[in-house]
Amino acid sequence: MTGATVFLANIPSPDRGVWEIGPIPIRAYAIFIIIGIIVAIWWGEKRLQARGGRPGEVVDIAVYAVPFGLIGGRLYHVITDYHRYFGEGKNPIDALKIWEGGLGIWGAIALGAVGAWLGAKRKGIPLPVFADAVAPGIVTAQAIGRIGNYFNQELYGGPTTLPWGLEIYQRVNPNTGIADQLSGVAVDHTPIAIVHPTFLYELLWNLAVALLVVYVDKKMRLGHGRAFALYVAGYTLGRTWIELMRTDDATLVFGVRVNVWVSILVFIGAVVYFIMGRSKGEREDLALLRGDGTPQDPAPIEVSDDAEEEAEASDTDDEDTDGKKDDEKTAKVPVAAVEAKDGDEAVKKDEPEAEPKKD
Repeated sequence: MTGATVFLANIPSPDRGVWEIGPIPIRAYAIFIIIGIIVAIWWGEKRLQARGGRPGEVVDIAVYAVPFGLIGGRLYHVITDYHRYFGEGKNPIDALKIWEGGLGIWGAIALGAVGAWLGAKRKGIPLPVFADAVAPGIVTAQAIGRIGNYFNQELYGGPTTLPWGLEIYQRVNPNTGIADQLSGVAVDHTPIAIVHPTFLYELLWNLAVALLVVYVDKKMRLGHGRAFALYVAGYTLGRTWIELMRTDDATLVFGVRVNVWVSILVFIGAVVYFIMGRSKGEREDLALLRGDGTPQDPAPIEVSDDAEEEAEASDTDDEDTDGKKDDEKTAKVPVAAVEAKDGDEAVKKDEPEAEPKKD
């Protein structure tokens, strides 16, 4: 098998994930995280406005949610993968280097929800309404973020002979020659392993979940947090089987990766919430909740000029008919009744005077 055949039969990894521009390192992982956040905010804006929100509200809430989410995601990663940062030969300061990769989605959602709640409360938006609006955008942002994992040569599975296997290269620091898979450069493009591209599996799965949420939301008009629950259920279902394929170091609970257990538990909770949420009725209208009117009113019906003239003529005929009826009613009023309105004196004039009594 020639080198060209091998190249075409597998997915090559980037030779690096960091580019130095003077003293400033430009990291692909950070770039794709930022792109994902922008996409999530942009899409969330459109969906929230369709639910009666005002322009710019998702951006305002994101000011709270994004920092909380990044901190929560990093905390979850450090706690569940503590062996990477603590122990013999480890540097705890590395736990703060979020730009080098390592975010746990469950921590990001949990603490991000706190930030979103704070921001939404200031805007008078119920958190479930906001969550439903941003659900497909969040999972799309996760898909985009997986491209950053690709540049970092991380989140891959075990060896494979499938044609879409991912080539892993040995990266080294170009100045010292010391192995550095995260920040180094691949000087030799001979793969040291060909593995399952689990980052790609999750990327495609997440995009499918985003489409599913949009489709079901359109058909069923999901509300009260059910669109968000559908996203969580769909994501965790895929994360469970993809996580089982990964071979990187991870904390184990009863011999199973901790993220598998978390995914299973969260999946069950999301499904229960989605089912029970049916009793809450139809989707909320944010504009009505805040007394702004109804943004989802049907479009006005266009009326032709001829139809308008006919309507005006009909109104004129109705007025003439009503006027004639009033005249007829007036004509039928008895004269005596009209004379009675002049007072008792008019009535008394017709009565004979009483004769004086004789003793």
